[in-house]
Amino acid sequence: MSARTEEYTFGVEEEYQVLDPETRELVVWGGHVVQRAQQALGDEVAPEIMASQIEAMTPVCRTLDEARAELLRLRGEIIEAAMKEGYQVAAASTHPFSRWQEQQITPKRRYQNIMEYYQRLTRQQLAFGFHVHVGLGNREAAVRVINRARVWLASMLALSANSPFWEGMDTGYASYRTQVWGRLPTAGPPGPFESLAEYEALVEALVATGVVAEPTKIYWDIRLSERVETVEFRVMDVCSRVDEAVMLAGLARALVRTCHEKADREEPYSEVRPELVRAAQWRASRDGLNAELVDLEAGRAVPAREMIEKLLAFVRPALEEVGDWEEVSMLVRDALEHGNGARRQRRAYERAGKLEDVVDMLIEETAEGIDAS
Repeated sequence: MSARTEEYTFGVEEEYQVLDPETRELVVWGGHVVQRAQQALGDEVAPEIMASQIEAMTPVCRTLDEARAELLRLRGEIIEAAMKEGYQVAAASTHPFSRWQEQQITPKRRYQNIMEYYQRLTRQQLAFGFHVHVGLGNREAAVRVINRARVWLASMLALSANSPFWEGMDTGYASYRTQVWGRLPTAGPPGPFESLAEYEALVEALVATGVVAEPTKIYWDIRLSERVETVEFRVMDVCSRVDEAVMLAGLARALVRTCHEKADREEPYSEVRPELVRAAQWRASRDGLNAELVDLEAGRAVPAREMIEKLLAFVRPALEEVGDWEEVSMLVRDALEHGNGARRQRRAYERAGKLEDVVDMLIEETAEGIDAS
């Protein structure tokens, strides 16, 4: 399928925190919330490895309005299910003060297998993910998209960064989830691939050597989905505000379209070394939008605003093609002006020095817009 006939549908996955309304801590067992939410949403919600997590998955979307409506619907149903069980829900990629040592692994064979495989690393994965799938029916073309999209992953991370606190401390990172998750052997950005055959050979080698049990356990920041024909972006933090999730979904779809069309025209691109891509993401994880990001094509550090504006310019034709430019550019510039989730969390903490206030802010932001949906 050529770039000119591709539809570029997309879907969003979000992992939420189930919270005790009194202590604001993660609940040790949130399975009843999952079960109650499944009564209303079926397989659009699922448990995750930690029993304090719940995952929501939108249907296939074709417009940003559709994605926003679906996210509001899912959040609304999950919040209602949690309230009926006496709990609350928040969207962020780490909890400000709950400890991983006190969490419980969801009692399912799949998660027990992961625990046996990665041992203590599994116990420490008290991190919550946000993934965007963008439809692309040609897997060979999808590999070429990954090659070109790698240089923009750090910018996507910086915009989404929403995990500055860990076990009661300010980590000094905007996205500490990136550091927690990055301990797994297949986490982080992939290198470039000559072809789909090379991509698949590497996946097979990782399985054959016992590094992963199966292809779905490869957790690269951008990858080919093993279950559906999509390019999957996994680099971002969970956004507490739906508008930010929609912004990132729009950028991800525009990146796939732009990179696909450029590959279709055989335009050259920067084959940046994996070490530099990883270094750029480390800087984005640490600083978010507060300082500099790495311009991998230019090989230098630039102000975050300059790098994000470069991303916008890169995807602008694709955004304009589907009428998303005004909305996405406005949301991106609002993030540049007022800060990402990490900055808002720190501001909430600075008011009174209470991490409980951070949790309250996250609960409030997670529910924004639901009553009007």
